[in-house]
Amino acid sequence: LEEAEMGTEEIVPQPVKTIPAHFSTVHRATAEDVEKVFGLEKPGYFYVGEPLDMEGIQIYLNLGRFVERSSGVFGKSGTGKTFLTRMLLAGIIQQNAAVNLVFDMHNEYGWEGKAERGHRVKGLKQLFQSRVAIFTLDEESSRRRNIHPDFVVEISYDQIEPQDIEMLQQIIGLSDAAIGTAYFLHKQWGKDWLRNFLEADADLLKGMVEDYGQHSGVLSAMQRRLGILERFHFLKPKTLDNSVQRILEYIDRGMSVVLEFGRYSNSLEAYILVANYLTRRIHDSYVRRIEKAMGDKSAEPPHLVITIEEAHKFLDERVAQHTIFGVIARELRKYNVTLLVVDQRPSGIDEEVMSQIGTRVTCLLDNEADIKAVLTGIAGAGQLREVLARLDTRQQVLILGHAVPMPVVIKTREYGTPEFYKALGYLDKEELRVQLSENVALLRGEETEGFE
Repeated sequence: LEEAEMGTEEIVPQPVKTIPAHFSTVHRATAEDVEKVFGLEKPGYFYVGEPLDMEGIQIYLNLGRFVERSSGVFGKSGTGKTFLTRMLLAGIIQQNAAVNLVFDMHNEYGWEGKAERGHRVKGLKQLFQSRVAIFTLDEESSRRRNIHPDFVVEISYDQIEPQDIEMLQQIIGLSDAAIGTAYFLHKQWGKDWLRNFLEADADLLKGMVEDYGQHSGVLSAMQRRLGILERFHFLKPKTLDNSVQRILEYIDRGMSVVLEFGRYSNSLEAYILVANYLTRRIHDSYVRRIEKAMGDKSAEPPHLVITIEEAHKFLDERVAQHTIFGVIARELRKYNVTLLVVDQRPSGIDEEVMSQIGTRVTCLLDNEADIKAVLTGIAGAGQLREVLARLDTRQQVLILGHAVPMPVVIKTREYGTPEFYKALGYLDKEELRVQLSENVALLRGEETEGFE
């Protein structure tokens, strides 16, 4: 305190360790009180909303700490998780806190999205232009929506490994024996194992039973269930480009990538396959590059935040120990990669993974198991449980964890208003024309200065 009073060190409010006694004098918090705790607007901080019943007082999220560890956006269906996530991603991009890879299951983050009242709102590409790239699995869908994607993602069958198929086990009903067979076939046939197996006729399957000792029932069921992959037009016999490398090139340039799923927006199988396939390889690249850099920050790749929806499908307690998303969550930011998970069923996420979620931004939850999961490891969970259950279904969230000094309930700022766009630096066509005219006039100078 002596150093702080002398001006050599900033006074930072510390968490309380005791509760005031009965009949202690209390005062209503002022704007200055809130600013002392949550900070003022400055680089690295993003305005997310106002405390309830304190209109005009702004709460800022420390984005550096938000991306430093994996974070989560939780809430029951219909509470605005998508709008909230889009706002947080916009703040991360605006403040250059990290580069994002967004697995956009329902085509809501990259280009236009639809608000609850039916009007359209701008996506990240429209707001940040050259700082965001749109990748797609379905070029035809993108063209129908007047979107010109930066890259069309295609995956060849010979790039699929058994680990990629293993993530689909619970979704398409593969048995443990079938997963074991996948690894066996990969060992026997090499990178063409999947295509060869899907194209195998009855005679070849019979030969596999005789030559390899495989169970005919397992082979038949496995081929039938994996047949769903043949409906995914982004899977090709051969590809001319490497989608993983393309994504990494954009990320290295500091551009966030939004991957739209187009016609596959309702296919959880496609979402899990592609998200797992790309993330495993991107993470492997990051591990190699971080270890090669040997502590040289300038040689390290940019910090990457990977956004996934339906997170409990990737982080279920049965698979979280083995999936790449579980690995990333437990690594904190060891290899410069963290997660932003979006989910309506946090109780479906492995407890160990939930304990590693640094900042939790939570909308209304009314399921006791979900509330308990979100508050895992949080001091004062009893009081916060009641707070969560009483939130409104719109624009009210509880933020707690690594990026805020104390839990706080806020009314979130509204995404999609002209004021919001302007705060992010977006200019519409008329404003761009005015700015261009002003810039031209500034370059030419005044006539009195002799410029024509």
